[in-house]
Amino acid sequence: MKIVNLRKENWEKDPELLRIKNRGQGLESKYASAVLEILENVKNYGDNAVFSYARKFDRVELNPQNVKVSEEEIEEAFRKADQDVVEAIKTAVERVKKFHEHQKENSFFVTEPGIILGQKVVPLESVAIYVPGGKASYPSSVVMNAVPAKVAGVEKVVMITPAIGSLEVNPYSLIAAKLSGVDEIYRVGGAHGVAAVAYGTETFPKVDKIVGPGNIYVALAKKFLFGTVDIDMVAGPSEILVIADETANPDWVATDLLSQAEHDELAGAFLVTHREEIAEAVVKAVKNKLKNLKRKEIAEKSIENFGTVFLTRDVYHSCEVANAVAPEHLEVATKEPFALLDLIKHAGAIFLGHHTCESLGDYVLGPNHVLPTGGSARFFSPLGVYDFVKRSSVLYVNQEGFKRVGKAARKLAECEGLEAHGLAVEVRERIPISVKVEEKA
Repeated sequence: MKIVNLRKENWEKDPELLRIKNRGQGLESKYASAVLEILENVKNYGDNAVFSYARKFDRVELNPQNVKVSEEEIEEAFRKADQDVVEAIKTAVERVKKFHEHQKENSFFVTEPGIILGQKVVPLESVAIYVPGGKASYPSSVVMNAVPAKVAGVEKVVMITPAIGSLEVNPYSLIAAKLSGVDEIYRVGGAHGVAAVAYGTETFPKVDKIVGPGNIYVALAKKFLFGTVDIDMVAGPSEILVIADETANPDWVATDLLSQAEHDELAGAFLVTHREEIAEAVVKAVKNKLKNLKRKEIAEKSIENFGTVFLTRDVYHSCEVANAVAPEHLEVATKEPFALLDLIKHAGAIFLGHHTCESLGDYVLGPNHVLPTGGSARFFSPLGVYDFVKRSSVLYVNQEGFKRVGKAARKLAECEGLEAHGLAVEVRERIPISVKVEEKA
């Protein structure tokens, strides 16, 4: 890991810090044309295009009869699974559901003489969750995407996940889907899978929103389809930033940094500290731990690309640097972490205290692990129940209320030069509707 000294004037302009801040700008131009071609073909040719791309990219023969996962397959997954893992998934579902229940939003109305105003909150009707597939197992991703949708009241939750090289879907993903309330599962992924549920085909249902992480093709497909459907966010490689003081355990911090580095060669692992001895000890510990890590090659590349230690003046300066980076995961490994909470402005999730490792949040604590990356924590929030509802404004005005607001509306219409807008008010001022007719309406 490289050590960068920010104990200087204009530290915000340090080249390495700027490189880290701009990490979200990346590979779109390289893959955009290929993704757009896939989307256009699926839009025009439906199932035929989806199954053709599955054959090309995933080496699997799909058709309308085998693309949907059956109940028998899910039951078989439960029979073969390690029951301790099943219980762990149940624990995750229970805790994630309990946390997200607090995010539920209610409709409301406010009244004044002659006027009733409100907001009606309704769940989306259908949502697709994307779950990475192949050899990897991501039951936690299923839980974090599906549970808040069901808590919100979404009627139909569809899961798409690629089957690579065979029709088999990871059994733990199937188990997590069943326990989380997923209604239908399709063994397809990639940009073609995303397009299938965005447009709808002969076999795939059209949904209102697509959520969940995927590779660059999936991320770009979601981005380009925004407007045809809603999406959660355009997610990039995972990242962690740790603020540490002299009370931090270098071995723990190093392990937490590697827990993100092992995800992806472009993952970010950042340490921010005002103590040089902590910086040096963590760098040494990372180097030693890398030797025995199973995903050593990936983690080494990640550390080489984005592994950075920033030296600061004090713990308050460390918070400023953290805000500049706006990380996905922010661990505060300090003596009094709650004292710094008000200073943290930009982070997807904030982990306070030495024992609150990011891994706990990934799996079982309850808050969502689908988080903004690449600095987008400056304006995005974690996935939640609020992402699976929509709001409609409700407005009612009677004759008394009309008299209170009509003149102001007419004057604003005149100011903007919109004649018919003003006339719509004026005709009601000149010819008031009778109460009798209004009651019939």
